[in-house]
Amino acid sequence: MSDDVLDAYRSSIDNIDAALIHMLAERFKVTQAVGRYKAQAGLPPADPSREERQIARLRHLAEEARLDRILGEVPALHHRRSHPPPRTAARRSLAFSLTSPTEVKLAKAREKS
Repeated sequence: MSDDVLDAYRSSIDNIDAALIHMLAERFKVTQAVGRYKAQAGLPPADPSREERQIARLRHLAEEARLDRILGEVPALHHRRSHPPPRTAARRSLAFSLTSPTEVKLAKAREKS
């Protein structure tokens, strides 16, 4: 049995999903270009204060949109996976100060690797 209304909703969801994936892919291309530029310009690869501001901004945007705040952290989580900080005691203690369960799981997984 076909339900035209449900099919239309699902088609819209599929289109939105595709747009989100393409937008994230474009964002990741730009962040990779930033990394290359920083390397060529002799700039440090990480800017912890910028990352903190971005995470706060994205969390706020997610909350304003009535989304789980972890969704606002997706770009930052990708950055952390792509550019992990060096292993230090401070990094290990950071795992216990992270606010989201996903971040804690990622930090613990990195510690094991």
